[in-house]
Amino acid sequence: MINRLLLAFLIILSCNTSFAQEVFVTKPYLQIGHNSTAQSMQLLWHVAEAEALWTVEFTTGADNNFRKSEKISYTKVAVANIAAHRVYHASLQGLVPGKRFSYRVIKDGKTVFTSEGQAIKSADQAYRFVAMGDIGAETPDQKKLAVQAYLTKPDFVVVPGDIVYETGLISDYRKKFWPVYNNDKTDTTGAPLMRSIPFIAAVGNHDADSRDLDKAPDALAYYMFWEQPLNGPVGKEGGAIVPVLKGSEANKKAFYDAAGESYPGMTNYSFNYGNAHWTVLDADTYVDWTDKELTDWVTKDLANSKDAIWHFVLFHHPGFNSSIDHYEQQHMRLLSPIFEAGKVDVVFNGHVHNYQRSFPMTFAPDKKGTLLVGGKENKTIRGRVVPGAWKLDKIFDGKTNTMPKGVIYVITGAGGQELYNPEQTTDPDSWQKFTDKFISTVHSLTVADVNGKTLTIRQLDTNGKELDAFKITKK
Repeated sequence: MINRLLLAFLIILSCNTSFAQEVFVTKPYLQIGHNSTAQSMQLLWHVAEAEALWTVEFTTGADNNFRKSEKISYTKVAVANIAAHRVYHASLQGLVPGKRFSYRVIKDGKTVFTSEGQAIKSADQAYRFVAMGDIGAETPDQKKLAVQAYLTKPDFVVVPGDIVYETGLISDYRKKFWPVYNNDKTDTTGAPLMRSIPFIAAVGNHDADSRDLDKAPDALAYYMFWEQPLNGPVGKEGGAIVPVLKGSEANKKAFYDAAGESYPGMTNYSFNYGNAHWTVLDADTYVDWTDKELTDWVTKDLANSKDAIWHFVLFHHPGFNSSIDHYEQQHMRLLSPIFEAGKVDVVFNGHVHNYQRSFPMTFAPDKKGTLLVGGKENKTIRGRVVPGAWKLDKIFDGKTNTMPKGVIYVITGAGGQELYNPEQTTDPDSWQKFTDKFISTVHSLTVADVNGKTLTIRQLDTNGKELDAFKITKK
């Protein structure tokens, strides 16, 4: 009897999954939204271009009563080479911080998707996050790390750039991202993470470098598919923040329509989660981080977050890197004095495909460094070499001495793409003096637990083995 019931359940589950596949181009997933609060979340999903009546009902975590989302909108994505589709956005308001909630997506009166979510936690609640960069490469290790991330039960995931390879296309997302991080089950192909918790990302070069829409009309999909805060400097095309967008007027208009209000401002922003303030930056080489408007915004953002116990910064290109690959791209070192003045605790980076951890450090740049220019026409900006003087806190060990003097820089770029310089792992003579840990023989992710004034960070490989761990405490 039990076997028959189990078989019937599996048949129903299979039918529902198959039905959902037919309804959605991309199944529902959670985002923190353009105006992030602990009481709200945004639900997004993609469907083919067609008229339908969409409704979202959800509980708040306070009780089991469902209520309707009062705000549902969509943007139309109709770029060349991709079938036209809609990206729907539903606002979930009145959530109880830290509580689980249920939601269901209804099309023309019929429920087509159900799941549970995790509301953003408040300042007095403990929480866990995962950090992993350079992820959407469609490799077995990427998929294994998705499972490991799921097994750690994080409250959210941060991605320090290179969300999807190679050029941030809509087609890349569909093949290398959604099936892995918004899978229907936990297996060798991925895990059901994004339908229950938000991913929060910084752009990397593979997400945002492609600006010729005639060559790649479905590029810059980041602006079409993510809903993150819009509280940073916007900038204008051709200025210090935003490169010129190339292509025919038709292709540019199609992109502007699809990106909506997210373009071009959704690359530098900040948000609060629990008792921490996060500053997210665009570290791509097209950004001029000698620009005073940009640096003033970072300075003010950190100064205005003094009530937060923890301060984290997220961006792609690391300023402090011991790998041979990308060592010369040091432009983000220019912000070190700002991070130090703003009491930043940890900076999370990607770009370099391995794991590195610096000693707690302070750094005084030597002026603005030297701009690197290359490419076929010798006009492509590659970054800056920024010499300077650093001070290292080697007394901090993260075990018995847990109060660092300075900022700790963590590169967690071993999230799926091929590893860089594995030979350096056992060659500490090749490391820069600021590097404390260097692991490039296995793919890995970062797990951080925040409980009041204690932060514990662990680095885990694809099998869940601990590669590194340290603790930071505050008085």
